[in-house]
Amino acid sequence: MVLDRFSPVLHLIQSVRDEAHRFAVTFHRSRRDAERLGSQLEQIPGVGPATVRKLLKQFGSLESVRQASMEALSAAVGPAVARKARDHWDARQRGE
Repeated sequence: MVLDRFSPVLHLIQSVRDEAHRFAVTFHRSRRDAERLGSQLEQIPGVGPATVRKLLKQFGSLESVRQASMEALSAAVGPAVARKARDHWDARQRGE
């Protein structure tokens, strides 16, 4: 079926196609970013997937978790895990 270049039907079909593509790309990017964040948090010894989900739900982003105070981290995941996380990030900053 060939549609005229200036047909409103053709423009509607193109708009639907473009919106579907935008939606798919946005979804893919959000999954990819969530994977990256999760894997960085899971590098902390003693932190598993459940703790990662808890941290991201509480703080929203990796940067927010890093900047959180010890009290806020302790309230979210307990003092032992909070200390492990803080020690891990301090060691990375020193280049260990």
